[in-house]
Amino acid sequence: MKPERRPQAVMLSKRANVFYLEHVRVMQRDNRIVYLTEGADGIDQFVSIPDKNTAFILLGKGTSITDAAVRKLAESNVLVGFCGSGGSPLFGCLDVAFMLPQDEYRPTAHAQQWFALWSAEHNRLEMGRALLRQRAQWSRAILPKLEIQMDEAVFGDFEARLNRCSSNADLLAAEAHYAKQLYAGMARQFALERFARAHGMGQQETPGQRVNAFLDHGNYLAYGYAAVALHGMGVPYFLPVLHGKTRRGALVFDIADLYKDWLIMPAAFKAGTSKTADNVFRARIIELALECHVLDKAMTFVSELPGKVMKNQ
Repeated sequence: MKPERRPQAVMLSKRANVFYLEHVRVMQRDNRIVYLTEGADGIDQFVSIPDKNTAFILLGKGTSITDAAVRKLAESNVLVGFCGSGGSPLFGCLDVAFMLPQDEYRPTAHAQQWFALWSAEHNRLEMGRALLRQRAQWSRAILPKLEIQMDEAVFGDFEARLNRCSSNADLLAAEAHYAKQLYAGMARQFALERFARAHGMGQQETPGQRVNAFLDHGNYLAYGYAAVALHGMGVPYFLPVLHGKTRRGALVFDIADLYKDWLIMPAAFKAGTSKTADNVFRARIIELALECHVLDKAMTFVSELPGKVMKNQ
């Protein structure tokens, strides 16, 4: 009798599935990962999760997971995250916590190159500058494809500011101004007057509040993709180049900023101004992330950044 062949896991950079689950129990059943939910007729149903083709899973309100399920997800290199209701920390100060697969067979060269540069302040400045330039380049190229017309002056002004930066504080100031310009341009595009970004409000009574809620929700999907990319490359989360020098997972936020402007922001404004359901919004983010090869882009950036910085020295 031939032994049963185990399915091959899809490369991290090519995985198609992301799950956000509420009020379910995740478990292993018949060598598969499933979650138990109640159907419309009141009968419990088991729904399969294709773990070999899943990048990460977010567990929200009222969820639980068995140790056997965690073990099998780890074998498939799937990250598991816990978050607040609706896929974001609606209570304000709760950070998503990712449980990483405890495999030590990832490449070490990327982490060693990253740390060798990161340990020198002038290198961190150039790494941060390169990250912000890449962020703007991707937004400039992809936003028009999403039928979002941003004033070209926004990108030109940002590039000029980056060229003048001589410290991390300068970079953060340039980034803050750029983000403010993006939000203002997006609000005009969707005819949303007096929009102001506010994190973790939880209210969804007005279009502006709904946009903010969707931005919170979508950002945690963005953090998931960043966490998967960094884990796959073997680069620790505690080596940020821009944000959160006192936060252990700050590099996740840096990498997520590379694509949040075009992956999350337009979808959040569209969903918030049209009363789109949460699951439809999530599906659009996941679809666009797959179409635009977000994991591929992020992993390639992490791989190539040290070489680019060293070449320009």
